Amino acid sequence: MIQITDLHFSYGREPVLRGVTATVEAGFLCGLFGPNGSGKSTLFRCCLNLLRASRGTISLGGRDLRSLSVEETARIVAYVPQHHKPPFPFLVKEVVLMGRTPHLGSGIFDIAGSHKTIVADALDRAGILQLAERRYDQLSGGQRQLVLIARAIAQDTPILVLDEPTSALDFSNQMRIWGVLGHLAREGKTVVACSHDPNHVAWFCDRVLVLNEGRVVVEGHPDFAVTEATIGAVYGDSCSVRRVDGLRVVIPKIGRAEVPVSRSAVLVSSRS
Repeated sequence: MIQITDLHFSYGREPVLRGVTATVEAGFLCGLFGPNGSGKSTLFRCCLNLLRASRGTISLGGRDLRSLSVEETARIVAYVPQHHKPPFPFLVKEVVLMGRTPHLGSGIFDIAGSHKTIVADALDRAGILQLAERRYDQLSGGQRQLVLIARAIAQDTPILVLDEPTSALDFSNQMRIWGVLGHLAREGKTVVACSHDPNHVAWFCDRVLVLNEGRVVVEGHPDFAVTEATIGAVYGDSCSVRRVDGLRVVIPKIGRAEVPVSRSAVLVSSRS
């Protein structure tokens, strides 16, 4: 469980988080949604103990974040960044094995067969077992993102935090990863995933936390949080929310002038 109470953070004199209070229970997939500059990444960094809030508290699994060492934090929460530049040409299986570091007894040389089994399972769950022997730095951006997700799965923490986990993926892999995150939540993990796509948080998340200008706009079930009123408050009058075959769908309002098309253009188009 993640519990955030009255969290404030500033970069110099620029306030970024203004009294954020939220709770994500174990067994829930929570979508963190909001525009650029709303404080989402800063909130993640505070939850990972990479930034220290000026006021407020964060509790991870019932423990005050300020009391945790780096090693203890790594055994409680795994993080998947939006971008990652490989520093060395590791193999994919080696990158995923790094997720086991918090669980190694006497360091990186204490790699038992059980760790390798966990790595293979994580690669399989992310759908990239076939990439195990490939060089990480030679993969596409989308493939590297899947590797980082597999690394977080292998880390086997009760809490996972993911920053735009599907932004670099094709449609099929987006659906796959949201399915994996949902399954992890159903196993009892606390999963928080940042997304700019309101449909993804409406379709796949159990709860939604909407941030704007460093404040919580709304928190709750997607039916309550992903509404025209909420999106209008964050982005202006830009979208409609409808139900299609029982599914809540966010549809952009696109104003487009009618452009006359000549008959010759239609004929050319029909022949191409």
